[in-house]
Amino acid sequence: MAIPRPRHAVRTLFEVPAALRRLSRACSTFHAFTDVLRLPKRQMTKLVFPLQELERQLTPDSRLDLHVKIFDPSLEDISKAEAVFTATSRNRISYLSSAVRLDHAPDLPSPEVCFIGRSNVGKSSLIKALFSLAPEVEVRVSKKPGHTKKMNFFKVGKYFTLVDMPGYGYRAPEDFVDMVETYLKERRNLMRTFLLVDSVVGIQKTDSIAIEMCEEFALPYVMVLTKIDKSSKGHLLKQVLQIQKFVDRETQGCFPQLFPVSSVTYSGIHLLRCFIANITGNLKTDGL
Repeated sequence: MAIPRPRHAVRTLFEVPAALRRLSRACSTFHAFTDVLRLPKRQMTKLVFPLQELERQLTPDSRLDLHVKIFDPSLEDISKAEAVFTATSRNRISYLSSAVRLDHAPDLPSPEVCFIGRSNVGKSSLIKALFSLAPEVEVRVSKKPGHTKKMNFFKVGKYFTLVDMPGYGYRAPEDFVDMVETYLKERRNLMRTFLLVDSVVGIQKTDSIAIEMCEEFALPYVMVLTKIDKSSKGHLLKQVLQIQKFVDRETQGCFPQLFPVSSVTYSGIHLLRCFIANITGNLKTDGL
């Protein structure tokens, strides 16, 4: 199937104005989403619902190619989800521990989600953005691929645990397969795996291996497209449509809706927080 040609407006789709960039960097304040709601509607849509904004660039008969509202929470729901990710005296968010084997991992009853992706896909940067409402949480970000060598566990209050998995591919730990396969197969409280794909280059061979692993183990997983601020003109739309087609035709356990995000502009971060709060049972919305 031919990729629909985006209209010329897509070239300015993710050209974020300076004011919006400043707002994005200010998202570490408690009332950040309140500030987002004050934006003009078009800017707010770009920031909160980037996939819906992409859909606007398609011709009407091509819009069915994207699943943009399977998870469709209200702005009120998204605002409520921010509380789950906001550190307070009653909601402590902190790094818990690291482990190289599952039997070294903390034994917690709370729901768990894990983030996995190719080295240098922006995984640590994304987790840091998700935790921007808890600025005391230290998430190490490196420009060198393969920085994360262990499974890093972060406790989000009484709500859930987030696990930062080592990157696969370049400079992956030697015991990566044993470490990750064992975790994915045996971690009983794992609710969802978030598989990160670089939106600039799309699904790579190493990503296909990770996808096959999730499919083989019958794991429910979600595809998150990182670095959408680095894509130019129609490239992002082309990649999104190709990945959506892959998800629809080649996967069974992947959530149908894609989640494009940027750790630089915070585009898509609020929606992703809301999704995580929802699947871990900490927020009931009409979005699923």
